[in-house]
Amino acid sequence: MSRMFETWRHVFKLDPDREISDEALEAVCLSGSDAILVGGSSGVTYENTVELMSRIRRYELPCALEVSTLESIVPGFDLYLIPMVLNTDRAEWIVGRHREGIESFGELIPWDMLAAEGYIVLNPDSTVARLTGAETDIGAPAAAAYARMADKLMRLPIVYIEYSGTYGDLDLVREVRRATSEAAVFYGGGVRDYQAALNAARAADTVVVGNVVYDDLPSALNTVRGVRDADPA
Repeated sequence: MSRMFETWRHVFKLDPDREISDEALEAVCLSGSDAILVGGSSGVTYENTVELMSRIRRYELPCALEVSTLESIVPGFDLYLIPMVLNTDRAEWIVGRHREGIESFGELIPWDMLAAEGYIVLNPDSTVARLTGAETDIGAPAAAAYARMADKLMRLPIVYIEYSGTYGDLDLVREVRRATSEAAVFYGGGVRDYQAALNAARAADTVVVGNVVYDDLPSALNTVRGVRDADPA
């Protein structure tokens, strides 16, 4: 299993189903971010994933695919992140879809390029929450328990706290981080400016920035500086 993500502090997440100009993509890829994560909750296809990856590959930074559907799996990424939603009672989002993928692709799977993510989905209004039936009304103790389960019982390398467009409870994120010793804690949701990125980076190991890229590119680029300034000189 590749653990290249352990060095990532800031990541831009780009959605294949959303348009981004060549100029904006260049700014994102040359921003100083540690990696680009490609993925989305809906509308992701093989065709739009290939197109976005080929454009990102003009630049020298790691590019990972977060696998949301079997149809959108594209060869050529540096890393493949496999989400498993922890706070749902729908088995298909924990192991069901994963079994289908292994059954379909079998020995073709590059296991050394995969890393599993234990997702804790916390925004009830998000597409991913509705799609997976996530139990979002949980507090920090329950979230920390899920994280500890992922870290100690399931041995997942990443715990992903997902607020999907809404700026989340950073005290909860800190509690999750305290509950883990091996897994990296990713935070995603509502990081739209320098200060939000600075605060999130003090709570999590890796900050994922997505929607603001499409809404306010200058602010998105400032999040890189916010994450960098969270670390001691």
